[in-house]
Amino acid sequence: MFDFLKRGTAQVPEVKASATGPVISYQSSGRVAWSPRDTVSLTRTGFQANPIAFRAVKIIAEAAAALPLVLQDAERRYDLHPVLELIRRPNAAQGRAEWFEALYAQLLLSGNAYLEAVPGGTLPLELHVLRSDRMNLVPGPDGWPVAYDYTVGGRSLRFDMTGGLQPICHIKTFHPQDDHYGLSPMQAAAVALDVHNSASRWSKALLDNAARPSGAIVYKGVDGQGSLSPDQYDRLVTEIEMNHQGARNAGRPMLLEGGLDWKPMGFSPADMEFHETKLAAAREIAIAFGIPPMILGIPGDATYANYQEANRAFYRLTVLPLATKVAAQVSHWLSSFSGEEVELRPDLDQVPALAAERDQQWSRVGDADFLTTAEKRALLGLPRVPEE
Repeated sequence: MFDFLKRGTAQVPEVKASATGPVISYQSSGRVAWSPRDTVSLTRTGFQANPIAFRAVKIIAEAAAALPLVLQDAERRYDLHPVLELIRRPNAAQGRAEWFEALYAQLLLSGNAYLEAVPGGTLPLELHVLRSDRMNLVPGPDGWPVAYDYTVGGRSLRFDMTGGLQPICHIKTFHPQDDHYGLSPMQAAAVALDVHNSASRWSKALLDNAARPSGAIVYKGVDGQGSLSPDQYDRLVTEIEMNHQGARNAGRPMLLEGGLDWKPMGFSPADMEFHETKLAAAREIAIAFGIPPMILGIPGDATYANYQEANRAFYRLTVLPLATKVAAQVSHWLSSFSGEEVELRPDLDQVPALAAERDQQWSRVGDADFLTTAEKRALLGLPRVPEE
């Protein structure tokens, strides 16, 4: 049954300005506030070139996007509603899962996510996730954004934020040293990413050199003295590169003549520990994203007794806080269009990883005789029952 309360358009609330806003924007009023980090480079080296960070972003974004959402207000929970229909198909190219996955991925990669509303009727006609590396915030005299500039290939489009309805919803993570942009887990894990990528390149170089340490070719000359002529040196280098380097030449014997002698060099203790260094960097990347290393298949982590416990902690400490924050901000933004105060929130009762603790909470609240029905519903996150 379609249960949608038709209400009049709400009045635009009074805008309250912070006393510190003018101080914050004193140096940047009317100018673009550039992000202090290079999102493109972090995305390239972290997400596109590092398997741990790639999987971390994917597993969080996909898990958060797959969470069932409920829409409710202070009086009831809706099965059918225009907001739910809009979220189900935000635009012609994306469904609910793809749209949310792109939103969460942008938030994880850059610390910022931007949603564009295409005007059309009471609610937006379409919702689009914009690339955060192309967006720049323009602060006003009071510190709040007056516009957003979206730049592609030297051409810029400005979204005006001074009207009654805001075309851009800016979702950001907490940044202790930036008033306009969020801090991404990718930036916090930047050092660990460099270590992990360097260790991978070291391993690749080792394999390219037949998986053994390099050595030295010593020239003793005819009587133990002398040096190679330029032609002899060039021929020797060419011979080694063609016949004794690379995986396909592994194990091929080397024929030395004319006073040449091979002196192999052994691994140092530091070289032997590169694998542990790589695993330690992988654990740091997982920790920065809030994922138990066990879930990413990283060995050596004994924080959780089993995979089920680690999965429950992953949902409780990482996925749910992120999804709850994003859903609340999106629903508040959409409510400004329709004038109806509704709230999107994850449905905890439909999350398999939390089934056991939700059953315990339902039993505990249900058995509490000293609580009224309204208090029990509030504790379980349900809207109150309208009084008859």
